[in-house]
Amino acid sequence: MRESYISRRVAGLKPSGIRKFFDIAGTMKDVISLGIGEPDFTTPKSILEAGAASLRRGDTHYTSNAGIVELRKALSEHLERLYSVHYDPATEIVITVGGSEALYLAATALLDVGDEMIIPTPCFVSYQAQAILAGGVAVEIPGRMEENFDLNINELTAAINSRTKAILLGFPSNPTGAVASRERLLQVAELAERHDLIVVSDEIYDRLVYGVPHNCFASLPGMRKRTLTLGGFSKDYAMTGWRIGYACGPAELIKGLIRVHQYAVMSAPTIAQWAALEAILHGEEEVEKMRLEYDRRRRMLVDGLNQIGLPTFEPRGAFYTFPKVSATGLDDDTFCNRLLQEEHVAIVPGNSFGAGGEGFARACYATAYNQIEEALRRMERFVNRL
Repeated sequence: MRESYISRRVAGLKPSGIRKFFDIAGTMKDVISLGIGEPDFTTPKSILEAGAASLRRGDTHYTSNAGIVELRKALSEHLERLYSVHYDPATEIVITVGGSEALYLAATALLDVGDEMIIPTPCFVSYQAQAILAGGVAVEIPGRMEENFDLNINELTAAINSRTKAILLGFPSNPTGAVASRERLLQVAELAERHDLIVVSDEIYDRLVYGVPHNCFASLPGMRKRTLTLGGFSKDYAMTGWRIGYACGPAELIKGLIRVHQYAVMSAPTIAQWAALEAILHGEEEVEKMRLEYDRRRRMLVDGLNQIGLPTFEPRGAFYTFPKVSATGLDDDTFCNRLLQEEHVAIVPGNSFGAGGEGFARACYATAYNQIEEALRRMERFVNRL
């Protein structure tokens, strides 16, 4: 009899550090969670109504593999208005089951066995796993707090070889909140051109930036032809449970993504597609309200963490802070475990997010202001006891 029927590729995946922590937190009372990367806002009312209206109309069937044409057209106009990048709704956009499916499609469509995908880290926990599941190799390039977790161009350049197929970027960053500088992105663009690489740019947090612009990678000179832009509605529009995202890029690449998509899931949820259309057409005011509230919480959490002795650089995007918990003398796993057990505050060890995350922890401010205040009081008590 076989030792295991599970493939070596799957068996070798590291369990999610985020889920492990919240399985523990779920068994405890009075826990304040600064860990789950999910808006605490309910989906705006007009978007809810659009989803309900689609049910009442009987829109409960499959759509085309690429998604309803109304949404693709609106998304094309939306991205052109924001970033001056045009995508043909007929051939250059596919609507996906959240941004996570877009990431899966990109890795699966691009990578052959042994192909390397360069991934700046710390990063979203799924990035390395998607490359590995596609048969590729995830090559991590750690960023540094001293450089605000911007792209490490020297190490990225040194990592490129004959097996390199793509670079996967995630800015604004989960978990650090970093926003890549235009200067560094232009350097990545030059490398992609010189070495004939595809850039997969996960821009799921594009609307959640504070005092700086979002730089859409495909808008950089010469980059539209070699960029897959991934995005979605979960973070900006508080639609995590709707599971609706997208990928945009040159027709040849999107054709490959749709080929995987049609066999994996057929089409994105029909109700969610109609809701996403309403989000694009009439959701701007709500997005800005949420962004302003995140900004208020961001400033309070960053100031509070620094004041209690946890050095934290200023995040300019998404809704995360990344304090250096090793300043207390504890490693990140120990700090987070003890904080959860002793003060019932849940944050995520930085090592969950790849190389460069060791010694840090992710604390999310997609949580009510008063809850963040209380979490800071508890964290201060904990740090003062060490």
